[in-house]
Amino acid sequence: MDNIALLLVKEEIAVVGVNTRHLFTHTKGKIVATEVIILAAGRGTRMRSKLPKVLHAIAGKPMVEHVIDAAKNINAEAIHVVVGHGADLVRSRVNSSDIQWALQEQQLGTGHAVAQAMARVNEDAIVLVVYGDVPLVATETLAALVAAANQTTLSLLTVLLDDPQGYGRIVRRDGSIEAIVEQKDANEDQLAICEVNTGILAVSAAKLNQWLPQLSANNAQGEYYLTDIIAMAVADEMAVIAHHPNNAVEVEGVNNRSQLATLERFYQCQQASQLMLEGVTLADPARIDVRGRMDVGEDIVIDVNCVFIGDVTIGDDVSIGPNCVIENSSIGSGSVIKANSVLEDARVGIMCEVGPFARLRPGTDLAAKAKIGNFVETKKAKIGEGSKVNHLSYIGDATIGIGANVGAGTITCNYDGVNKFATNIGDGAFIGSNSSLVAPVTVGKNATVAAGSTITADVDDDQLGVARGKQRNISGWKKPTKNKA
Repeated sequence: MDNIALLLVKEEIAVVGVNTRHLFTHTKGKIVATEVIILAAGRGTRMRSKLPKVLHAIAGKPMVEHVIDAAKNINAEAIHVVVGHGADLVRSRVNSSDIQWALQEQQLGTGHAVAQAMARVNEDAIVLVVYGDVPLVATETLAALVAAANQTTLSLLTVLLDDPQGYGRIVRRDGSIEAIVEQKDANEDQLAICEVNTGILAVSAAKLNQWLPQLSANNAQGEYYLTDIIAMAVADEMAVIAHHPNNAVEVEGVNNRSQLATLERFYQCQQASQLMLEGVTLADPARIDVRGRMDVGEDIVIDVNCVFIGDVTIGDDVSIGPNCVIENSSIGSGSVIKANSVLEDARVGIMCEVGPFARLRPGTDLAAKAKIGNFVETKKAKIGEGSKVNHLSYIGDATIGIGANVGAGTITCNYDGVNKFATNIGDGAFIGSNSSLVAPVTVGKNATVAAGSTITADVDDDQLGVARGKQRNISGWKKPTKNKA
């Protein structure tokens, strides 16, 4: 077991740790699991969008999925997502298994939303409540929050802001939290408070089940506020402990597209900083987008405006030029990816050269020292060691051997409108410029295809294949002229 924290609360010792199943609290000999409720029912009218707010993306992934991932990283026993507006769309778009969905048909406030999920929450659990539109909250922050919560303690995430406008204020008496007052319900003295509620808290399920039915909608918004349970906890003489995130940006929510862009840049700045710590040189850390996971070696150089999507692996001493998009691909050590190239589900071996303006589509596999040049497109193509496809060619459903050369303008004609067919080019073969290889077809080892040929039958090893119409030069031919009318 890896201990996350040892927390002394009054006379209890709570040991919080992670095993292969869940984050748990061990209090007085009793193991208590953590269950997470994610509130994701709001419409987000200020986004000015038909898309539910929580499906708007940070780094190419819906905001709510970032929150789900954070919950998974603390190994919660169960994750409940409360949906409402666009519920079916949210369910269909969220790429996560083991989610327990709860429906809030009417959006009557955060307390009402949490109540919709509680029927499926274990009575003995610690419940962590988070928000689907607060996408950057750190796993460490959530783990610390859960670590402090138990049957006699409510753990609340708060933050100090220079401008607390719009947030519920944390009201303290003699240093102890006694209530949260929402902006629209706050008096002048309370509006001056800079410590605000993030809405994220951890508390026992038993207490939630006791307090939620007591909530009232007698407030400026006419909603059932989850924050009202703080006063109930105080009235029950339950300790309320505040925790702060390492960075206030962690708990910023998204209400409009400007805020979405701000969090996107913060997230990308974090990714860039991590890459540089791992040995990557970035021409400009502000001009890189990472929309997935990168596994990188050392002494990698990445120029500006590059986008990395999905799972990307890059070996040592790789150079990537500007404006490249690399998705679910691996690049071997010593390879060079030149400007404006696109790689998707491709494998690039060691010491290869790709681009500029090359497109490697799914199924492309380059062996060591292969070269793919400018304006070349490949798909389901295996290019052998040291082979070259340098200019203006399309190579699809093809296997090319070792040391072959494919001339400019070559096309493998692999599709008849219904079916795909394979082209095989042997070791050392030479394909002349502007050739069409009509699949299925094989060009043998050390064979040559003459420039301008349309090859419809196999060319055996060491043969020359020529398939051109005979040239005629017509004497006395006159160019057409325009009528002078």
